[in-house]
Amino acid sequence: MTEKGLKEMAGSRSAKLGHFVVEFATPGIGHILKSAGCDFVLFDLEHSGFGLETVKSAVRYFEAASLPMIVRVPSKEYHHIARAMDMGAEGLMLPMVGNVEEARSILDAMKYHPVGKRGVALQVAHDNYRAGAVADKFVAANKRTTLFCQIETAEGVENADALAALDGVDCLWVGHFDLSVSLGIPGEFDHPKFKAAIEKTSAATKKHNKALGRLVPDVKTGIDIYGQGFDFVCYSGDVWVLHNALAEAIGKLREGCK
Repeated sequence: MTEKGLKEMAGSRSAKLGHFVVEFATPGIGHILKSAGCDFVLFDLEHSGFGLETVKSAVRYFEAASLPMIVRVPSKEYHHIARAMDMGAEGLMLPMVGNVEEARSILDAMKYHPVGKRGVALQVAHDNYRAGAVADKFVAANKRTTLFCQIETAEGVENADALAALDGVDCLWVGHFDLSVSLGIPGEFDHPKFKAAIEKTSAATKKHNKALGRLVPDVKTGIDIYGQGFDFVCYSGDVWVLHNALAEAIGKLREGCK
């Protein structure tokens, strides 16, 4: 059975369920998440402290497990984008994308000629060190790389329709905490302003047949947002899953060992 890549996954409205890795870039992490049933992994560079050397190794861990990997880079700078691509990232997530000009700049950095302006590096990590015709390499890389733009600001919501309409943008991904801060209602996810922002973003993705994603802290929230039109649902992160499971078990043990 052929495994689906991120590009194909983004073209479907069926549920894609994944996990956020912000701490544990261990050699077995890909197989652990695959065994747990994940469809994808979101690997963070914005808040984790991971560097590109770690990304280069982690790409291989997830490839070995046939688990599609989205890398969230820490900024919209060319060197963060293009180098993550060179390391072999299949999916790229960018924080706080506010308008079409920013999205086009990102696409220029991640796509090869004639689609973008990415500097050429062939027969390296992203193409598995294989030789081949330059034109074929460009086509394959441009087809494979998948862009997730984070909607985390009021500007991003205002421009959600234009961003979703842009060729090359595969998914709008709501950064719920930062979006609530930008809207002036930190953490108030039931506030009418926040709900209206979600509705507007969701409508944009439906109109232009693009995917919609979000990180969720628990199962109930994941099910609820799927009903709101989110199809990439990223369940919690490695730190919190370990902490919460361990805290629950230790608490029960301590109570039972009195």
